[in-house]
Amino acid sequence: MPPDPLLVTNRASPADEVPQPPLDLGNRIRELRSEHGWSLDEAAAQTSLSRSSLFKIEKNRMSPTFDALRKLAEGFGLAMAELVGQQTNWGGAGRRSITRHEAKPTHSTTNYDYRPLAQDLAHKAMQPFELVLRARSLDDFQNWDRHDAEDFVHVLSGTMALYTEFYEPVILGPGDNIYYDGRMGHACISQGDTDAVVLWVSAT
Repeated sequence: MPPDPLLVTNRASPADEVPQPPLDLGNRIRELRSEHGWSLDEAAAQTSLSRSSLFKIEKNRMSPTFDALRKLAEGFGLAMAELVGQQTNWGGAGRRSITRHEAKPTHSTTNYDYRPLAQDLAHKAMQPFELVLRARSLDDFQNWDRHDAEDFVHVLSGTMALYTEFYEPVILGPGDNIYYDGRMGHACISQGDTDAVVLWVSAT
């Protein structure tokens, strides 16, 4: 029996899904600033970052923290994945996105390596990432991470510790997960010699 033509779609094979080139974050920020017509001082005010930090990020002389990336995204009116990825699917019923393991771009901050997932979809109700936790101590963080969203973290491998400003630290291993208010100061670090890898989803 032939397949129902209404159910037949063009499918990209895994071979067609090639890794994207690394993001030039400095150039991306300069382009966004130019699009908004902002001076460096105006962009610093909009993103709540110092002029010096923004200048160094634009020149790729400083790797921003995860919190700084969030401030940049919010300042430019973007979701995090829109800041660091390329969105082509803007909506409509029945949309979907597949991220192949070999096609996940990796971006690095001071304490995390992170890979945006489903980054071809714009205006998502949630922002999924795969994070590699490289920090080993709270001393690795200058400030708590915090943002206006709710977070869900599921440990894929390794062991992580979640520190928050209102609760005692909690240790999570593979298969464990936690849901928390991202407005509460928090920091995720790896325990042991192996970097923990987690699925991190932020509901915006």
